Amino acid sequence: MPNHLINSNSPYLLQHASNPVDWYPWGEEALAKARAEDKPIFLSIGYAACHWCHVMAHESFEDEETAEFMNEFFINIKVDREERPDIDGIYMQSVIAMTGSGGWPMSVFLAPDLKPYYAGTYFPPVRRHNMPAFKDVLSGLANAWKNERSQVEKVGEQIVAHLQQQSRSQKNDFLQPEHFEAIANSISKSYDWGYGGWGSAPKFPQPMALEFMLNHAVINKQEQHHKLIKHCLHAMARGGMYDVVGGGFSRYSTDNFWRTPHFEKMIYDNALLIRAYLHAWQVTKEPAFKRIVEETLHFVMREMTHKQGGFYSSLDADSEGEEGKFHVWSLDEIREALKGDSDFFEAAYGITAGGNFEGKTVLQRALDDASLAARFQLNLEVVPVKLAESHSRLYSVRALRIRPGTDDKILTSWNGLMLAAFAEAARVLADLSPQSNTYLEAAVRSAEFILSELRPTGRLCRAWREGATTNAVFLEDYAALILGLLELYQTDFNNKWFSSAHELADEMIEKFNDPNGGFFDTPHDGEALLIRPKDISDNATPSGNSLACEALLKLAAYTDDGKYRDLAEQALAIMGDSALRYPLGFARWLSAAENAQGNMKQIAVMGEAGEEMFERMLKVIRAEYRPGVVVAASSHPPLENAPALLNDRVLVNGKATAYVCEGFVCRQPTTDPDIFQIQLYV
Repeated sequence: MPNHLINSNSPYLLQHASNPVDWYPWGEEALAKARAEDKPIFLSIGYAACHWCHVMAHESFEDEETAEFMNEFFINIKVDREERPDIDGIYMQSVIAMTGSGGWPMSVFLAPDLKPYYAGTYFPPVRRHNMPAFKDVLSGLANAWKNERSQVEKVGEQIVAHLQQQSRSQKNDFLQPEHFEAIANSISKSYDWGYGGWGSAPKFPQPMALEFMLNHAVINKQEQHHKLIKHCLHAMARGGMYDVVGGGFSRYSTDNFWRTPHFEKMIYDNALLIRAYLHAWQVTKEPAFKRIVEETLHFVMREMTHKQGGFYSSLDADSEGEEGKFHVWSLDEIREALKGDSDFFEAAYGITAGGNFEGKTVLQRALDDASLAARFQLNLEVVPVKLAESHSRLYSVRALRIRPGTDDKILTSWNGLMLAAFAEAARVLADLSPQSNTYLEAAVRSAEFILSELRPTGRLCRAWREGATTNAVFLEDYAALILGLLELYQTDFNNKWFSSAHELADEMIEKFNDPNGGFFDTPHDGEALLIRPKDISDNATPSGNSLACEALLKLAAYTDDGKYRDLAEQALAIMGDSALRYPLGFARWLSAAENAQGNMKQIAVMGEAGEEMFERMLKVIRAEYRPGVVVAASSHPPLENAPALLNDRVLVNGKATAYVCEGFVCRQPTTDPDIFQIQLYV
């Protein structure tokens, strides 16, 4: 018999709807039941693509005896962390405070007043690896609630005090130019020059750190940082972490070498990595980076896009009950698929009969193109062509396998990140990729989907699935969508996107602004929780605060409205000291802060779309990576709702005209693309 999750819309909650555990979704029904029956709450938080969530579910939540004990002594609540990042964030801080680390599945025990008194992550069904058995944990905590209530309440009060202290904003000094250089040097010193990335296994991609390093290098014309950027991007793209057969990146590597991934694929990782590789290609012009961008965009369009245009949340790590089964290969499978080209492919990927992952092979390049060309006496340019042919043949074989599950809910914030990736790729790769128009079409469909389906009554929502939306919405949803719309505006210059971004920004300020600086994660009229969360650190995704700050800086440059710049600077004032101490946890902030150091360049181009000189002006802008630049373009006169940056711009001698401005003070307008290019560097 199904439990109370059966009417949920979240794929993660629906995965647990047939458990013998009497699960409830988070809501007043479950919370009121806990208060009325004076029972503690077992709060289990995870997400659909989480491998260890599946493991704990199979071992414990599907076990009748365990479920019977849980139902007798606890009110059991399941939360999809992707739908409710506010609840996840609050109780993740609790887990870290109690245990020193966190992760999913998250297992937290609460009093009926929602104060946590014990927390952990995955618990095995029997004691192993120095972890207690889940049944023992349940028994001990049920006993504590009954017989040691005062101690339970004391722990809860201590944790709440800690959370309240953590959420208070503290004004810091603004970062100065010399700080950014010191931070870049610090990031370089901690870099793993052996295998790429930062830290040890499990090793996560750090696209925001790479973006900061690239941003810093371009702004300050410091090419010495290019070596680190290229080293890391190549290391992650060799395979394992990157799916060389189908495109797209996995969540993280379980080893130091980027070889054996945790096979789940998240839309946000791929959105952030697409832009990191795209910007690196703009700076270095290394063909491999452009190839990764295109392959990953195609993967998203093919496997993670709803027919109406939204982007799905994730692909599972497991298929047929096994982690990675869909992605790994045996030597015989490869030889059968590739026939006469197998020797070449086996050498490229170092494939052996014994494999490199539980008897199978996770594909990761062993020889570079030059070594392969020499070994097989081929011209260098033939190597990537032959590899691409092999990848295509393997993809056709893999397509016959049972696919991993798809979490097909569509989240506004993650879609905003991917919208930005498609929009920017469309303009950067225009005339360089036969698919650039397809990228623009995907971006437009995404924006239209979000603005209609996730704003059905004029109020933005967090999540959509099968025509139904959630009621909740968060700061990161507004901020990521605003940035995505501004990127799309800079690609096709449709005022609809700018106008929507402008309107959403005013809503964001009204709903989330903290008078002490920065923004709360939840709206002022949102559900009352243990605390009103305000997370400022960038984690796997940028924080809502860093995204909001970046969005407001760009809107200030477009509108010359001082309130946006003031709010952005107030936000920047809450992160300075933390960014100096923990730069990898504030990397998106750092890019925004360094761009805000000077006046952001504002470029206005007047002319008719399709006219030769107008298009040449746009090509000049798009030929290079230009952080800290906003662009507006229009025919003359500008239409209603166009950015104020276009006001009073005229055509000089009736020709397409470019204006390069800083702080709305402009240089001499020019109709010459060569002079325009020089002005961009001054």
